[in-house]
Amino acid sequence: QLSEDVERISENPTDEREGEMEVHEDASSVILPDSELGTTAPSLRFSKTCLKNVFSVILLFIYLLLMAVAVFLVYQTISDFREKLKHPVMSVSYKEVSLYDAPGIAFYPGKARLLSCKHHYYDHIPPLINPGQPGDIECTTQRINYTDPFTNQTMKYALVVQGPRDVKKKELVFLQFHLNGTDQDFSAIDYLLFSSFQEFINSPEKAEFMKDCESSYSSWKFSGGFRTWVKMSLVKTKEEDGSETVEFKQETSVVNYIDQRTKPRSDQLFFVVFEWKDPFIQTVQDIITANPWNMIALLCGIFLALFKAADFAKLSVKWMIKIRKRHLKRSRQVMNHIN
Repeated sequence: QLSEDVERISENPTDEREGEMEVHEDASSVILPDSELGTTAPSLRFSKTCLKNVFSVILLFIYLLLMAVAVFLVYQTISDFREKLKHPVMSVSYKEVSLYDAPGIAFYPGKARLLSCKHHYYDHIPPLINPGQPGDIECTTQRINYTDPFTNQTMKYALVVQGPRDVKKKELVFLQFHLNGTDQDFSAIDYLLFSSFQEFINSPEKAEFMKDCESSYSSWKFSGGFRTWVKMSLVKTKEEDGSETVEFKQETSVVNYIDQRTKPRSDQLFFVVFEWKDPFIQTVQDIITANPWNMIALLCGIFLALFKAADFAKLSVKWMIKIRKRHLKRSRQVMNHIN
């Protein structure tokens, strides 16, 4: 209404004083509606702007919170990756085979003598006909002398026998030893297992080969007057440098031998059976569960979210500043207009 009055007065300058008189006379009627408009419309605009600003601030804080969570996830991911690198997980896998590489069985009989050695199948061992008497030696054997790897002074005598191969037919090797007399209270024969009898046969330095085997493999014993049943299982371990070591695990059961010979004897008889436990070769290796590609992908996603959140926060701040400037500009225009 004031703008219309001002335009009307500018168009009719002759009636300026009369217009001024009318303005003064109708001041109460003109100012009152203008004041009412000034208190209703700008207040509505201010309330909407305030709500928008509050909503923008809330969104800004939410995205700042998400950025903090993303930064924490980055730190936690890197920490977990470093921890998994320091502590690899042991992985055990099993490979089924029908034929094993025949192991080597090295016996240290001392004064004992090998009487018989045979390969049997399907766990069937026929009764002994002449126990304590020399029998058939159907196994592939090799005798060797070498110096003790731990003392380098004592000479050791070893009888190396080829072990069983066919696991499906339950091939076993049955050996009988005889010891005529001993000065000890207990009589036993030491033996050790190594992975390949063929490698021993093909080795140009068999003495050095046996010294290495004795340094690397454990040795066991079986006693006289019993039948010792040895069930073997093969374990391959892959080292961090890529090399592979082989060792044997064995389950041993001992059965008492009833000597049915007519005359009482002072000699000792040793019986031992070697058989594969199962057709599975156990492979053990250390693996790192942390996948660097998964971590890189996760970090890329987190950093992308961080950049998007930072971009949104930047735009939100710019928008809030722009709205604030616009609101101040409108306020000044209204005040200038009223003045």
